Amino acid sequence: MKKALQLHEKDNVVVALVDIKAGEAVPVAGQEIHLQEDIKVGHKIALLDIPAGHEVIKYGYPIGRTTRPVAAGCWVHSHNLQSGLGKLEEYTYHPRLFPPAPGKNNHTFNGYRRPDGQVGVRNELWIIPTVGCVNQLAENLARAATRELEGITTLDGIYALKHPYGCSQLGDDHRNTQRLLAALCRHPNAGGVLVLSLGCENNNIPALRQVLGEVDPGRVKFLVAQEVEDEISAGLRLLKELAEHAAAFTREPCSIAELKLGLKCGGSDAFSGITANPLAGMVADRVTAGGGTAVLTEVPEMFGAETILMDRAADEGVFQKIVNLINTWKQYYLEHGQPVYENPSPGNKEGGITTLEEKSLGCVQKGGTAPVVDVLAYGERCREKGLNLLSAPGNDLVSSTALAAAGCQLLLFTTGRGTPLGTCVPTLKIASNTAIYAKKPQWFDFNAGRILEGASMADLAEELLEEILQVASGRMTKAEGLGSREIAIFKSGVTL
Repeated sequence: MKKALQLHEKDNVVVALVDIKAGEAVPVAGQEIHLQEDIKVGHKIALLDIPAGHEVIKYGYPIGRTTRPVAAGCWVHSHNLQSGLGKLEEYTYHPRLFPPAPGKNNHTFNGYRRPDGQVGVRNELWIIPTVGCVNQLAENLARAATRELEGITTLDGIYALKHPYGCSQLGDDHRNTQRLLAALCRHPNAGGVLVLSLGCENNNIPALRQVLGEVDPGRVKFLVAQEVEDEISAGLRLLKELAEHAAAFTREPCSIAELKLGLKCGGSDAFSGITANPLAGMVADRVTAGGGTAVLTEVPEMFGAETILMDRAADEGVFQKIVNLINTWKQYYLEHGQPVYENPSPGNKEGGITTLEEKSLGCVQKGGTAPVVDVLAYGERCREKGLNLLSAPGNDLVSSTALAAAGCQLLLFTTGRGTPLGTCVPTLKIASNTAIYAKKPQWFDFNAGRILEGASMADLAEELLEEILQVASGRMTKAEGLGSREIAIFKSGVTL
């Protein structure tokens, strides 16, 4: 087995595939590196002498500059490498469109076709609180309704989508909460939605309905707890009506062109950008080539790799949208007095990722090679088929929820450190390395670590695509089995 790997011919560092001891001679890139110190698996080794202040290259791109001279065979990490990010930049469009990926539009899954033309991969009832004050009431209603409606076999479950907001919010925070909840109300995985209000919050039902617009009264119902004597019995009555509405839907064959796939990573390690993320990108390319949709988010984790996405903009207008997306998020950090490079996390660094540029170059690989066709604001729903970029932060739960709100019926979530997290849509967890997959089988649905052991990425992409179609047809993910269905809403301003 190889002990180290050069990812690109331009790279001046290599990645340790196993723990390596000082003094070992490691063959890589047509030469032998004599290690000057112990190197942990996933961490970087200087391939040649790198002077102080020079760029370190990985994936064929700069990931920062050395803060002191680094000799060949030495460890490259936070003690001698720093980010080169820190300011707003100007960009120029240099179109670089790749040949279409191999894709088949004859791939199908068994989904729920809705009257508005959308397709769901689950037929659930969602209880969506307008305000955190009724979270426990929503949970109590979900439990009671689950007991009373267990005989409806076409219903995939009843869930409360709890969150802490909906009151004491101003400006963008208030609007973000409303947009996000309104988008979830329209999600096709919900065969019925009960919007649950306290009654005195600023995100009250009349205010939310202004954002939500017209809805099917058979599919979306509203309850104000302060207006009824017994909120449990009133809620159960409405949920029974919604269950009868949802029971009319059954699974039927649907084209892969109806699939909207969310792309997310969290708890990344150095292998995420080598195995799981490019594998997810290869699958995303197959979905978009088949006429479907893929959505990439975590904008702060595009910093340092943003030009790769900009050059894949379908046209000049999309390019300008991407520029605005990146600089708006950078400005957000600067206005709060924070550096734009305050990332990676401690777990990322422990796994071998040093700078935000390095993390970003691995992160954007989830977007594959397809053209970027549109850019979505936070809380906005997909309009165009193909690869979309979505405005949301790197935070796992906030960005996962934003992907669901954009209309993604399921998510691919890649991780090297591992996480049990799931959101309100099926979240299929992909391990970047075999060790974590073996250690946490209860968390993972797929092992991309096999790529490091010689498996073909193209073969695994076909295998993963088949797994996705099975999940879309009803197979539960590990996160669903654990009951992980949390949502989180982005907040940046004042709370009253």
